[in-house]
Amino acid sequence: MPNLHAGDLLVQMLIEYGVERIYGMPGGQTTALHDAISRNEGKIRHILMRDERNAAYAADGYARVTGKVGVCDVTVGPGTNLLPAGFLEAMNASIPMLGIVGDVPLDWLSLKQKGIASQGFDQVAFLKTCCKDAFQVPSLTAFPELIRTAFRIATAPRPGPVALVIPHEIFDADWDPDTLKAVTDNRTVHMPYLRSVAPPTGIQQAADLIAKAKRPALVCGGGVHGSDAAAEVTAFADRLGALVATSLSGKGSVPETRDYHAGVLNPLGSEAALKLVPEADLIIWCGSKVSQNTGLNWTLPTAEQATITIDIDPLEHGRTFRPTVPLLGDVRETILALDAAMGDSRVDTNPDWHKRIAEVKADCTATRETEMASDQIPIQPPRVMAEIAKRLRADDVMVSDASFSAGWISGYLLAQKPGRQFVFARGQGGLGYSVPGAIGAAEVIPKGAKVVTLAGDGAFSYTVGELATQAQYNQPIINVVINNGKLGWINMWQKLYFDKTVSVDLERQGSVPGYADAASALGLKGIYVDKPDQIGAALDEAFAHDGPCVVEVRIDEDATPIHSFKRRFSEPSDTKRARPGTVYKLREWKVSPDL
Repeated sequence: MPNLHAGDLLVQMLIEYGVERIYGMPGGQTTALHDAISRNEGKIRHILMRDERNAAYAADGYARVTGKVGVCDVTVGPGTNLLPAGFLEAMNASIPMLGIVGDVPLDWLSLKQKGIASQGFDQVAFLKTCCKDAFQVPSLTAFPELIRTAFRIATAPRPGPVALVIPHEIFDADWDPDTLKAVTDNRTVHMPYLRSVAPPTGIQQAADLIAKAKRPALVCGGGVHGSDAAAEVTAFADRLGALVATSLSGKGSVPETRDYHAGVLNPLGSEAALKLVPEADLIIWCGSKVSQNTGLNWTLPTAEQATITIDIDPLEHGRTFRPTVPLLGDVRETILALDAAMGDSRVDTNPDWHKRIAEVKADCTATRETEMASDQIPIQPPRVMAEIAKRLRADDVMVSDASFSAGWISGYLLAQKPGRQFVFARGQGGLGYSVPGAIGAAEVIPKGAKVVTLAGDGAFSYTVGELATQAQYNQPIINVVINNGKLGWINMWQKLYFDKTVSVDLERQGSVPGYADAASALGLKGIYVDKPDQIGAALDEAFAHDGPCVVEVRIDEDATPIHSFKRRFSEPSDTKRARPGTVYKLREWKVSPDL
């Protein structure tokens, strides 16, 4: 048996922490890690990515689907430089991750400046800007404790990424298991590591406030999934009888098939939610940051709306408004306590509120169904969503890229069950997440399930190279590319408010790049669609295929899921191009009233 080294120590602890996959790119300084993985076949697997940025996105996708710590590895210097995009996505979305980062030897400290030591620089200071924390491992003796620390911080409220920077000589150092124990803490395998509940006085105040409300609304954010609380929140919502909406990240907190569910509250989301939530007299913000998009540029809550905030992070209560009742605690535990405090008495909502919800939903549903049945050429994206909806099964996972893709998914595909079936890159909202995010998710979904991605051609172009990764591991991924030949959002913005478009065209006039053909060349099944009646057969072929596919759909270049943009495009051209004077002012901080 070969001598064991620090790579074996790390891999043994990762296995104990339930890590099945590591996503990354080997380097000379991290070879000990891959040597140790090779000796643990069947327990842990390394997925070779084509780009370290995408390794972080893949680890993020793994973490969102499992709730465990997603792990990626990079080499010193250029590998580390590519981590911030994925780390910031995870940081802002509260996703637990561990970055294993190689480094030059410790005693080369004075040689890191300006790359005197090849690829060296101050990686810890760099990574601290985009992580919950970053540590340099100073010795083999300190290594196990720092691994435990990384998992504890990554899974503790509020979850996020942690980086371990491991100098070359420490990674290669001999390890004697009898002398230095690889002891783990099994409480930090899954987020959240710790749970707490809001105090009884706050719980009772919230219950009393809910009992007074006539038009209550429950808005669920990604914190519901971070707490693994979708089942409990759904049961609470069923008994509450209030209007429900979610953020993009909170989609699936409560099934959208419920009569009281208005969909995603976002300019990209549901028109019913955009109309109804501002009419509520009480909003319960459950695991939601009330960010710019969910708060509709912080016009919500209105000055007249009472508010309850439920969040594990004390810094979220009062960040953008003063809540009527702040409940500091884990979402699952606090919702259970609130439900118990309400007892058999449920909110006495105004019958007119239920009637209003039904009317608005009926109008919006009729519009959505008409759009999803469109036979228009070029193809309208809602028709693509209609065909995906017919085929998406309970265990399948839908991964969205940024920009308009998030709107097509959130507004036209309904969450059928509680849980995170839909993955959105909303921490940073950067293009290029879906392909690598799907690689992470595909490794841990149930056997027979599929990962379906949706990306515009602009977003898809970012990570075409990772299709080779999907092909190499024969992953069950269906990549749907809605190709309009444009940077859709910017194209539309320039058309609406400026005189001409600049740098939005993604193809030469008269040519189509051919993403389906590129996929075929990389070893995937590639299917091209340009007529509505072809979409169903193409998706049937993709779902039946044993391996990854790309279904490229040519769509209308002016299609948009943003309702206000749709209205502007229906106006006369001289009106739609009139650019209003832009006024930037500080957001108004509000005080929510008591009812």
